[in-house]
Amino acid sequence: MANAANDISKSKIWQVIGASSAGTVIEWYDFYIFGSLAVVISPLFYPKGNDTLALIAYLSTFAVGFIVRPFGALFFGWLGDIVGRKYAFLVTLLLMGGATAAVGFLPTYETIGIFAPIILIIIRILQGLALGGEYGGAAVYVAEHVPDEKRGFYTSFIQITASLGLLISLAVILLIQRNMSPEAFSDWGWRIPFLLSIVLVGMSLYIRLKMKETPIFAHIKSTGMASAKPLVDAFMNPENRRRVLISLFGATAGQGVVWYTGQFYALFYMQTILKVERQTAAMIIAIAIVLAIPLFVLFGALSDRLGRKKIMMAGCLLAVFAYYPIYQGMVHFAGNEVAAIRSTPDPLTKEPKLAPVTADGTPVVQTAPAPNVPMLVLLVFLQIVFVTMVYAPIAAYLVEAFPAKVRYTSLSLPYHIGNGVFGGLLPTIGLLACAYTGNIYAGLWYPMIVAGITFIVGMKYLPETHGHKIWDEVRET
Repeated sequence: MANAANDISKSKIWQVIGASSAGTVIEWYDFYIFGSLAVVISPLFYPKGNDTLALIAYLSTFAVGFIVRPFGALFFGWLGDIVGRKYAFLVTLLLMGGATAAVGFLPTYETIGIFAPIILIIIRILQGLALGGEYGGAAVYVAEHVPDEKRGFYTSFIQITASLGLLISLAVILLIQRNMSPEAFSDWGWRIPFLLSIVLVGMSLYIRLKMKETPIFAHIKSTGMASAKPLVDAFMNPENRRRVLISLFGATAGQGVVWYTGQFYALFYMQTILKVERQTAAMIIAIAIVLAIPLFVLFGALSDRLGRKKIMMAGCLLAVFAYYPIYQGMVHFAGNEVAAIRSTPDPLTKEPKLAPVTADGTPVVQTAPAPNVPMLVLLVFLQIVFVTMVYAPIAAYLVEAFPAKVRYTSLSLPYHIGNGVFGGLLPTIGLLACAYTGNIYAGLWYPMIVAGITFIVGMKYLPETHGHKIWDEVRET
């Protein structure tokens, strides 16, 4: 066992990464098509009359999936530390796939009334629970197969999966939209991306069933070192509980808001605030993600040399100072010189709705007439550069921060609170802030504050882990 990490061949490592990543990409795809189609299908599941209110309600349902992720992290983390990493994320895959396919069959508000949004919320809860267990399982599974000195490099491929899942969801939606009329897509075509999940999950399940347990977990279980009560050991132990809190406020909270600002908030912002045509906005995000994907591997590999902490903290700090000028540039290059948003009440519902106006108070057109696509791609790309800096090293850091017997449970909770709660609520909070303050930049306050807090806490308390050798824990026996 002493040389177990070095005995695992590179071909075996790439098989592990490929199998883990394939399933994780599909789960992220399932999770994100819900958000990628927000503007299109939000009016279908809520009462007609106020599309802005429907969008905010839909985004709130979208956010529910993030809020429940920590509960999924606790349950599946417990399962992964008791039964094994492999079996935990087999269950998450089936749960996510089934819930996503159900959206494709769900009748709209016009057909079943109030039951449509209620069932949608239930489905979203199941998706959130599944994703709460998926990421931790995939990250730990890969990390417990690879050499200590290259953990940042190898786990960076798991970090690509979240952005890749979003990219695939956008690509599938764009492909379908371009092959049918807008009316047909709004009527029934939007269901196709959800139903595709059935095929994708089936393929991934076949691959994952062939996977074996990680060498580290197999060893600690066979030698009696596994925890019998991982929840108690993870959160009642003062030292481990302290690691969890530091990991949350000193790493994952800032990482979460930076991730969702650079990709999801940027998408919603272009579609709803800047009035960029929705297919164009999706294409801008997709191109920026493609350009930035190699940077995940670059910063993951750099974290093996320079350290995880330095790169993550630099990403948070850059985001704090760069968001305002970046979004000012997006406003300019969108082709609509939007200077403010007037929160005017809807005459029927009395609810506020977004009303973009020019500097002199004149309402602007509802679609940006001439967006500068290359410049918008560049500005979104810069935001995703910050994403790659904070996100590429985070899996390696979290794995190294916690002992093997409670690793799945311990790392899953701060990750999913940081990403699910702090990050997942960002689009809803951001658009609400814009609507109610009349300031189109008000939505940036939240991610800037959270990323700033993470930088301060992380610089003072976050340990540097890139020299930690997780295989030493099993060599001792």
